[in-house]
Amino acid sequence: MTDSVSIAVTNSRLLTLSLPGTGDAPRRGSDLAELGILDPGWILVRQGRIADLGGGTPPNFGPETRLIDARGRVVMPALVDCHTHACFVGDRNDEFEARLAGAGYLEILAAGGGIMSTVRSVRGASESELVDALVHRLEQTARLGTGTIEVKSGYGLEPETELKMLRAIRTAAERSPQIVVPTFLGAHALDSDAEDSGHGVERIIAEALPAAAAAFPGIVCDAYCEDGAWSLSDCRRLFEAAIQLGCPVRVHTDQFNCLGMTQLAIELGARSVDHLEATTPKDLQRLAASATIGVLLPASGFSLDDRYAPGRELVDLGGAVAVASNLNPGSAPSPSLTFAMALACRKCRLRPAEAITAATFNAACVLGLQDEVGSLEIGKRADLLMLDTADERTLGVEIAGPGPVGVMLEGRWFSTGWPDDS
Repeated sequence: MTDSVSIAVTNSRLLTLSLPGTGDAPRRGSDLAELGILDPGWILVRQGRIADLGGGTPPNFGPETRLIDARGRVVMPALVDCHTHACFVGDRNDEFEARLAGAGYLEILAAGGGIMSTVRSVRGASESELVDALVHRLEQTARLGTGTIEVKSGYGLEPETELKMLRAIRTAAERSPQIVVPTFLGAHALDSDAEDSGHGVERIIAEALPAAAAAFPGIVCDAYCEDGAWSLSDCRRLFEAAIQLGCPVRVHTDQFNCLGMTQLAIELGARSVDHLEATTPKDLQRLAASATIGVLLPASGFSLDDRYAPGRELVDLGGAVAVASNLNPGSAPSPSLTFAMALACRKCRLRPAEAITAATFNAACVLGLQDEVGSLEIGKRADLLMLDTADERTLGVEIAGPGPVGVMLEGRWFSTGWPDDS
């Protein structure tokens, strides 16, 4: 639903993220820090879309347009979170205390905890319980500035529950003003509760993937390639089958160990490779020279082991980079993409402007939505943020701040924290 009344936001520092001549390809090199700034800038929203925008003195909009004076604040595209595991029930609080006592993430996973702990909770939950839990988390992320969010399955590990999760994601999307993008992640872990984990792998490839592709045509297929999870050879079989079914592929790779998945993903034309904490310099060069986008997930390093992807190196090599929250109950229990952006500056050494592009336009490219969101351009969906600052570098500097003072989703104010100055 969109507002019938036009809204004009004036007197802002407007970050359009629009770069004429660059097309719809992800930003690289020096373009990553170009934010298309209009200062002062104005933007006109009508029927959920961006009707016009420009710099300097705005035109006379007429009495039917509601005017919002930004008072010099930054106005920018709403954030795009291109990697989350937000559909779950239960918690992993006991494991958090176990890690504080010295247990490692892979050690917990091998003992049947970690992902498997959430799998058991999700298997036991009804579809409506999953929907309610996800809608609540979507609202949290929206208040923090996320306008578009990807949500993976992956806490089923067998066909029935994987499809239940995807249906729950679709239903939650219908109840959210955000754009919610489902991803099939049946290859998230090996099912330690099954009598034969190899049989579980075969069921994901032979049953769950075709069912997901039939129910959600063109859905992205993801996998977690790691010691104790899916092997390189099984990921290859899964992805080759997915491509045959018309499903693009993404992959969790090199989080703890480099198993050759990054090179294989590039060869298969993967949309993205996500994590990259253990990526070798040679694979980093391959990635930078490819069309595949490297997705940095620094909240995982913050939560687990202080290991971070070499974001600066990837950018300097000419690679395409995105930043995401990795929201999940275990390794990244944070709904805040702005927190991940601040970490990406400190730990992956991105500059604030680069982190902004990585969490807006480039993240939209990961999801194939750069023609709809990720920048402020005429005709695009009116998803925008008003920050409580006149300097966008605050997004990289500030840690755990209060969030934007205004969030607009499809032309409607989802939340506002400033006095009514219309």
